Amino acid sequence: MAAPLKMLCITAFRQTSRSFTSTCTIQAGTKWRLENGLSRSGSEYGPLTDLPDWSYADGRPAPPMKGQTRRRAEREAFARRAVYLNAEMDQGMQKWREKKEEEEKMEEQRKAQLLKPKGNLLLKTKK
Repeated sequence: MAAPLKMLCITAFRQTSRSFTSTCTIQAGTKWRLENGLSRSGSEYGPLTDLPDWSYADGRPAPPMKGQTRRRAEREAFARRAVYLNAEMDQGMQKWREKKEEEEKMEEQRKAQLLKPKGNLLLKTKK
């Protein structure tokens, strides 16, 4: 009877001895890096990520690695989208300005077509 109880205690002890952490998963230095205009981690962008790891002895650059090519394509796609959205915004603003000008022109035409005051009313409006 003592052996099963001993096994139960050993099993319970093993389960409770596992480390349990409730700390935040933020990497060290993230806050400082963001406050100083750097990436969240050192491997997102920068010379350690963007520059090749090696070069040929005669000075030729190494061929780009798969990750560098992927990041370059992502940045190019992002830049193209930014330019496209900027042009779209400019077109929208131009249409909005034209619509406002058209509304103002229509309002002026409507005011010009109103009947003009005559007689005593004309004299009162001039004062």
